[in-house]
Amino acid sequence: MADFRPVMATITAPDAETAQRLARRLVEDRLAACVQTVDPIRSIYRWQGRVHEEPEVLLLVKTAEPLIPRIEALLREIHPYEVPELACLPITCGSAAYLKWLQESL
Repeated sequence: MADFRPVMATITAPDAETAQRLARRLVEDRLAACVQTVDPIRSIYRWQGRVHEEPEVLLLVKTAEPLIPRIEALLREIHPYEVPELACLPITCGSAAYLKWLQESL
C-alpha cells in the first residue's frame, strides 16, 4: 500500500456473534491486519430523539486510512445497525516492526 496512513477504527456490534463475523470478514478481506473485540461494553447514546443504554461489543480495528471507504461499504452491506459506528484515530507512532507487519497484512 503506497499511501500507508495507519489508523485504529472503532466499530460497535450488538453481540459477540455479530462482532466475530465482522472481525473475521475485515481480516479475511485484508481490510484490517487485526481486530480485537472487547465484550461487554455499555453504550449510552442518543438515537431518534431518545437516550438509550445498551450492551455492545467494541471492535478495535487496525487498518489504514485509504481502506476506510471499503470498510464503510462492508458495514453498510452486513452490519445490522442502520447507522453503524465507524470512528478512526490516527496511529501516529508505534514500534517499527509492528507498523511494518500492519502494512504488510493489508
